[in-house]
Amino acid sequence: MAILERNDTGAVARLTMNAPERLNALSEEMLEALQAELDALRDDRTIRAVILAGAGKAFCAGHDLKQMTAGRQSEDGGKAYFQDLFARCAQMMMSIQSLPQPVIAQVHGIATAAGCQLVATCDMAIAAEGTRFGVNGVNIGLFCSTPMVALSRNIPRKQAFEMLTTGTFISAERAAELGLINRAVPEMLLEHEADTLAELVASKLGAAVKIGKEAFYQQLQMPLDQAYAYTGDVMAQNMLHRDTEEGISAFIEKRPPNWTQ
Repeated sequence: MAILERNDTGAVARLTMNAPERLNALSEEMLEALQAELDALRDDRTIRAVILAGAGKAFCAGHDLKQMTAGRQSEDGGKAYFQDLFARCAQMMMSIQSLPQPVIAQVHGIATAAGCQLVATCDMAIAAEGTRFGVNGVNIGLFCSTPMVALSRNIPRKQAFEMLTTGTFISAERAAELGLINRAVPEMLLEHEADTLAELVASKLGAAVKIGKEAFYQQLQMPLDQAYAYTGDVMAQNMLHRDTEEGISAFIEKRPPNWTQ
């Protein structure tokens, strides 16, 4: 049984973390599998959207604490192991946002610590009503510093700080209010809603979405004037794309576009 399963339907790839007995923890094996699949998707021109889900009763419970405890047995008390672990996790998270295809988290049960970080890292997220989100490492004496990076870039500063310092959980409805997820839906509709969103994204011109996703994250790091200058150049280049010309012509002529990609 694979720890990460991939199933493609048309232009949508569904990745399912498949370690339900460990609440799909981001173990060394899970990180390796996720990174390998993200690397493969990067060059897969047939896929235009990705859904990330979890098997069993939870989306993802964060890092594997048993593995982390075992890592302490080295002479340095685990320092090198922990530094490598968190670096590999950060690389996997950044790979999601650098992926050409939008990634949608399909969340249920719980998304805690690095699992909450994973939700915050994905480009969009749909959650089942009743799902709980938390960066609760502080409850065991481990401040969620790396999850904080993604969380604080998704929700308002004071709400993020409260979650990080109290270890309290928020509901799916509150997560939607704060902007951590796009929306909460009844659990029976969760997969359908994620599929519908992914299929809608996949129906767009892949080249345009790829250009736009990269520009979206780049401009967020820039001052306002630089962001406008950068995105102006991006749009000018996008306008020169053959399929963009076809899309505009089709709109004017009131017909479906005949895209080559």
